[in-house]
Amino acid sequence: MRLTQPQITQIWADRGHAGELVDWARDHLWLTRRIVSQPKGAKGFVVLPRRWKVERTIGWCMNARRNARGYERLPEHSEAHLNWALITMMA
Repeated sequence: MRLTQPQITQIWADRGHAGELVDWARDHLWLTRRIVSQPKGAKGFVVLPRRWKVERTIGWCMNARRNARGYERLPEHSEAHLNWALITMMA
């Protein structure tokens, strides 16, 4: 990824993704990580910063019917359909 996308320098993740994979990316790809978590003492639902961007993008991808279910046999096909949906959205 670092060779093809050198402009990516930072990873935003929530506490569920604050494990070995994020640590590996930091150590081997020299990416800065930012873990988004709830404020201390917060109860109930709290809007987290940066989280809405990820949720919005996933929602847009799921508008394409083929991406909403796992119809494809190979991961490469699913990746191609996600790219197709995003390209269509940007066009």
